[in-house]
Amino acid sequence: MSHVIQGAMPLGYAERNEQYWRRNLVVCVFGSFTTLVSLSMLLPFLPLYVRQLGVESQRAVIEWSGVAFSATFLGTAVTAPLWGRLADRYGRKPMLVRAAVGMAVVMSLIGVAHSVHQLVALRLIAGLVGGYASASTVMIGTQAPHERAGWALGILSTGALAGNLAGPLIGGLLPGLIGIRGTFFAGAGMIAVAALATIFLVKEDFHPADAKKRAAHTASTHAHRTNYVVVAALLATAMMVLLANMSIEPIITVYIGSLGVTADRVARIAGVVMACSALGSMLTAARLGALADRIGSWNVIVGCLVLTGVAMIPQAFVHQWWQLAALRVVMGMTLAGLLPAISKLARSAVDERSSGTMLGYLQSAQFSGQVVGPVIGGQIGVWFGLHSVFFATGSLLIACAGLAFWARRR
Repeated sequence: MSHVIQGAMPLGYAERNEQYWRRNLVVCVFGSFTTLVSLSMLLPFLPLYVRQLGVESQRAVIEWSGVAFSATFLGTAVTAPLWGRLADRYGRKPMLVRAAVGMAVVMSLIGVAHSVHQLVALRLIAGLVGGYASASTVMIGTQAPHERAGWALGILSTGALAGNLAGPLIGGLLPGLIGIRGTFFAGAGMIAVAALATIFLVKEDFHPADAKKRAAHTASTHAHRTNYVVVAALLATAMMVLLANMSIEPIITVYIGSLGVTADRVARIAGVVMACSALGSMLTAARLGALADRIGSWNVIVGCLVLTGVAMIPQAFVHQWWQLAALRVVMGMTLAGLLPAISKLARSAVDERSSGTMLGYLQSAQFSGQVVGPVIGGQIGVWFGLHSVFFATGSLLIACAGLAFWARRR
């Protein structure tokens, strides 16, 4: 049956792809998991690789490791809106294929880097040309039926979180078996499998001409006015999600050391605590996404922001590392409802022709928070003390809840 009825408005993108979105969701979850495993698995051995590339002093190793790790997120933050715009123009599947193939190539090149400058440049390029998880959010966020979008985005978020959780664990094992450079080639191989799955399994019915006709029909019947106050509130909230999660990263090892953990166990315990928020988010992301479908995205956003802000405060008063880990799990559970609900609202905040661009800006805001969060957390920790990081971040989240409550009324 033709997707355009004579004399009628063309079907929307979600309606045309209703038969594909479930299968596409499975492939996107797998692809997001494998690409994020490959990007995060270098965390345990990144300082070793930096030293292997010729950096000698301990301070320089730490500095270059931080720059190399952050470069990917910076690159993704810069280009996510561009890829979202191109997804609106040429389709969502080409952006997925571009991200997977580009990341597979770059990951292989990282394995043959000869200097730390090449490492940083290639990590930056990985962010610029990659972003499979971001492209997946654009595809699923625009294909899934509106009443199931929160659940679908929650499942997608769970796959990405699982990748971030499993990556460092795999990265701690593989170098001992196949070497550091071999680990990068293994990561490239995983992404190549995701690329093949995307090419052959992902289906999309995309017709730019129909999108233009539908937009013209909409304009002739009722104007879709973008509420820029709401859009700004959504972008600020998306940034705060990652900022809150990452603000503790620069101080977590020092903070755990102050809790009486011996020096030989600090790094291992810090890794466990860092992973706890992702673990908590994995437990509740899909459920909270489905809750947003039932009671409304704004209600979930306001509630999760308040609960996350409250969960930050007790972290400043812990006396044992396991107490901090437990609170990070709780914080992850409340954070998990934010991104699916925000993405669902962002989809409906603009007309269909601009949905990919809007979700691209949303991804950019998230990765900006991932870059800015550690910087702000580190500076607050230096100037006002370690405990102040939790108070400041909790206060920001509760203030953001107030902003979201106000934006909901708009």
